[in-house]
Amino acid sequence: MNRLVLLRHGESQWNKENRFTGWVDVDLSEQGVKEAIEAGRAMKEKGFNFKIAYTSYLIRAIKTLSLTLEEMGLLWIPVIKSWRLNEKHYGMLQGLNKVEMVEKYGEEQVHLWRRSFDVAPPVIDEDDEMNAAHDPRYTGLDDSDIPRTESLKDVIIRMKPLWENDISKAVLQHGEILVAAHGNSLRAVVKTLKNMSNEEILEFNIPTGIPYVFEFDNQLNLLNDYFVGDPEFIRQMMEKVANQAKKK
Repeated sequence: MNRLVLLRHGESQWNKENRFTGWVDVDLSEQGVKEAIEAGRAMKEKGFNFKIAYTSYLIRAIKTLSLTLEEMGLLWIPVIKSWRLNEKHYGMLQGLNKVEMVEKYGEEQVHLWRRSFDVAPPVIDEDDEMNAAHDPRYTGLDDSDIPRTESLKDVIIRMKPLWENDISKAVLQHGEILVAAHGNSLRAVVKTLKNMSNEEILEFNIPTGIPYVFEFDNQLNLLNDYFVGDPEFIRQMMEKVANQAKKK
């Protein structure tokens, strides 16, 4: 049996402040550090023994992976970083508070920007300091690959080549791998693996710091998928993610 574990990074400082983050490089909060360590502890207890790991170019995912692997005694394994695992780009919403945006634009409009399948938020200004085109880590990319905004559909399109050409092959080669990334880039993976409809994936929430396990046969047919942890706690964390942009 082959296993792929998806791990959304621990709570970031902007998660804590309920701000749209996207491609902005925001560090983990104190709680996020604890979540990453706990994820490693939980997977070690379940006997996971990864041979290779993947993450994005963003510190909240990189640090989550590092803390998790350290807890498991696996800091030595190869780690592959890819911009294709970055979070959805939230355009001009990056850095702004979600509830404040609801108060300004209305809940329906913000929900459309945040959770529709193919409607992206307004593009970020070219001269905005948070525009990833100015970030040195992306200087090797074609400008057309650096988003100024994205929908979930866009994230799926950019993620698929990494899955098809790399991660899926690594699962079969190594038997057990870990991917530490972001809510929307991981939802893109989940939609692909579970063949979810556009409507189903929009309602699917991935909580921070909770390992999500996929089990496959040797033809990469999905056999089973489950979160590691207490079901009631996981349900509460999923609801918390879903309600981030709702007025208190």
